Parts: sequence; structure tokens; C-alpha cells
Amino acid sequence: MTTEAPLPSTAASPTARHLWTRTRGVTLAFTLLLTAAVALAALRSDTRHGALDPRSADPYGSRAVAELLADRGVSTRVVTTLAEARTATGPDTTLLVASPDLLTERQQQQLHATTTDSGGRTVLIAPGSASVGTLAPGVTAAPVTSRGSTLTPDCDLPAARRAGNAETGGIRYTTRHLGADQCYPSQRLATLLRIPDTTGNGDTVVLGAPDILYNTRLDQQGNASLALQLLGSRPHLTWYLPSLSDASATEPDDEKTFFDLLPSGWLWGTLQLFVAAALAALWRARRLGPLVPEKLPVAIRASETVEGRARLYRKANARDRAATALRSTTRTRLAPLVGVPVTQAHTPETLLPALSAHLHGDGQPLHSLLFGPPPSDDTALIAITDQLDALEREVRRP
Repeated sequence: MTTEAPLPSTAASPTARHLWTRTRGVTLAFTLLLTAAVALAALRSDTRHGALDPRSADPYGSRAVAELLADRGVSTRVVTTLAEARTATGPDTTLLVASPDLLTERQQQQLHATTTDSGGRTVLIAPGSASVGTLAPGVTAAPVTSRGSTLTPDCDLPAARRAGNAETGGIRYTTRHLGADQCYPSQRLATLLRIPDTTGNGDTVVLGAPDILYNTRLDQQGNASLALQLLGSRPHLTWYLPSLSDASATEPDDEKTFFDLLPSGWLWGTLQLFVAAALAALWRARRLGPLVPEKLPVAIRASETVEGRARLYRKANARDRAATALRSTTRTRLAPLVGVPVTQAHTPETLLPALSAHLHGDGQPLHSLLFGPPPSDDTALIAITDQLDALEREVRRP
């Protein structure tokens, strides 16, 4: 009695080594990205903590200029809400807005309405195109060309002439106010503007960069002199640090439409996305070509493939397709045996006479067997299969 050797396993289960080989690239990239993000966040949190805060002694804080102003009799008050800033506005007060771009459009309008013709001084630190047009009408922001660079005054403003060279730079501005002082030009555009109000008692100062107010830069060039003169012209200084927690920042704007809520340039952005999608589709479509054989990860026996296909035919009741496949394969194998080219194996006028001559029989049963109609039930399909096997054995018989 003989025993059959067990068949080798047809499934290749992935091992831990295979899983690590497949995922080590993604894991390494994710680890490096996470490490870089944590390091960058730590560096930024250390160097920019308390930026432009007169209570902060960090390198980018402004405690030094606040203490110098206090020595000259100027009191500094820090506020974080729009209501406090509007209340503190007056002819004997300088209002410094640390980050004007953080204010909403409604906040900007309310702040400008309060400071207009108040008789005091308003100092805007590096306002961009999102805020300068509202807080200082008639002023337009231009692209940044330099940051923290030393520039010369090149204007008649007494404070700038006494301070001399200073590290201004940053955002550049143009204005249509004829009486405005345009100082510290960078590529012929001013980085410091002083615009007097209609009463002649107050003014608005637009500064393109906050560098002259930082603790770490105050002792460079004429930064301290310029900062003290701009902020110390009145006995009181209100230092406004806009905060996202301010209740006025969440007040809804009147008659806002859906398109008003979308950022500027959304139409061009959407068009670019459509163009990118079309190019990606074209690129992927060009990759379509003939099928490429690929080594399967598991070994599949031919009998399993045949059985699986047969089960699919049976589940779909596709007796016609099954019979057609059996007849076509039989004709392809019989044609070379009787001297008929394979290209003509499916032509009854060529194949049947050759088979009849080889078997010395009538061709009519052969026509019904090899080219007949599809079977009506499973029994008829099995009968056709048996008859095709018997025909092939008879033709192969010497």
C-alpha cells in the first residue's frame, strides 16, 4: 500500500520580515517627518514666545522699549480686546496695533472709525494688504523685498532724521496722500509712512517691519531712537495685541454671501485644480497598454483554476458558454491530428470532411457534436462532454 505525498501549500502567508520590508520605507519617512515637525515646533515656540509683547523679555519681546519709555514718563498699557483699544483712544494716547492682519474686516472698520480725527497717534506694525487699506485708507501694500535690512531715512520726518539709519525693511507701501511722509525707501517704495489726519493734530504711522521693537534688535543702528520717538510722542501708550478670543472677532458680518466667505483667488485655484486633474488623467491614460505577466504570490494548481471556472459557469447557468468553450478547445486539438491548420479549425466546411475521412463515418453527427446548439440542461452538457472526449480518443487511436 502506497501513500501519496502531501501536496505543498499553495498559500504564502506574509511573515514579519516581509511586512517590515514592505512598510519600512513608509515608516521611516513618517518618523523623520514627525521628528522634524516636533523639532520645528520646539524651535519656533522658544524663539517667538511673547513676540511684540511689552511684558516679555524674550529676544522677540518688547519689554526693553517699554522700560525705556517708562524712564521718559510714558506709561504703557497692554490691551487684548477691540473694546479696550477703542476706549483708550484719545489725543494724549498713542495706539500701537501689533498684528493688524489678525483683525477681521468688521474690527478694522470699527477701529478706524474710532481713531479717525481722534487727535492721537495710531502705529500699525507691518499691516499687509488684508488690513492696510481699511486702517489707513489710500495706502497700498507692495511685496516684501528685504526684512531687517539697514535703510536710510531719505525723508523730512524729524523723528527719522534724528534716528538716522534703522533696520526697517519688510513690507513696502505706496500712498496717494500728498502730505504723507515717506521714509526709509526700499527700491523706491517707503517702508515707513506717516499720514496726518484732517485735524492736523493726530496721525497714522505705518511701519513695514517690527524689528526695531524687538529686544534683540533695539540696540542696533538707530532702532531705539526711532522706536522711542514714534511711540513716545504722547504721555500714554496703548499696546494692542489682537487676540482670537476677542468676542468682537466672532461677530457675524451683515449680508455675507457664500462667495464672500471664500478666500480670494478661489476661482483661479479651482481652475488650476481642474487642469491638474485633466493632466493627471491624461498621464495615467497613457500608461494603459498590454497586460504584463506578473508572478503570483501563491502557487495555484491548474485543476483548481478549471474547477473555479466551472463553478462560475454553473452558478450563472452559463451552459451555452461552457459548451462553446469545450467545443472550441476540442476543435483546436483535433485539427492538427487530421491535417487541418489551426486557423481553419472552427470552419465546418474544412474540419468536418477531414474528420469524416479519418474516421470513415458520416459527418452529420460530427456537425451536431462540434457545431451544434447549446445544451438545454446539465445532463445534455455532460453528455456533450463525454462525446467530445470519446471523439478525441478515437481520433488519437493509431
